[in-house]
Amino acid sequence: MKKNESYEEFLKGIWRDNPVFAQVLGMCPMLAVTNSAVNAIAMGMATMFVLVGSSFLVSTFRNVIPKQVRISCFIIIIATFVTIADYTLLALVPGVHKELGAFIPLIVANCLILGRQEAFASRYPTKLAVMDALGMACGFLVALFSLGAVREILGDGALFGVKLFGDSFEPWVIMILPPGGFLTLGVILLFFNWFKYKKDEFLDDVARAERSGADG
Repeated sequence: MKKNESYEEFLKGIWRDNPVFAQVLGMCPMLAVTNSAVNAIAMGMATMFVLVGSSFLVSTFRNVIPKQVRISCFIIIIATFVTIADYTLLALVPGVHKELGAFIPLIVANCLILGRQEAFASRYPTKLAVMDALGMACGFLVALFSLGAVREILGDGALFGVKLFGDSFEPWVIMILPPGGFLTLGVILLFFNWFKYKKDEFLDDVARAERSGADG
């Protein structure tokens, strides 16, 4: 294993292969629970716990789990961690748990989590699998928080329940409604793809300049 390989696996999930902005995965919780920053972070942390825990177990026992029933085993492992996350949130933050509703149990069906088990954790050593899971989970958390923060600031004039503007501010109520989620996600995806395009364009210009210098 290369020295920096684990760090590369971690970093790729935050930006290059971000599960929301690059792979467009996990859209259901992304749009449903991000009407506030608190809900976004709670969902992101729950997803991180499930993804990292299940990736650790799947990678550890990857040579023991029969290939014929691997998907069923993955789902059982994921569901176990989802149950732990569900009851933990219910015990510690019942208000947030009530806000998230059925979307905590539905983490079992999140294609991001099952996809990482099938595509990565079941094929690579435990350290790489955990770093990949951490990177993807952090990328998902960043995406959720970005959407939730923007929607709460514009839709309620607050962040984490703290008012940011004076009484003269008129909240954009649409932002905390479903259409606001689609609108905000579209703008963020537009910015993400624009930035990625500009980065690739810059790298191409640098490569052309280096080739021209070498030919000269």
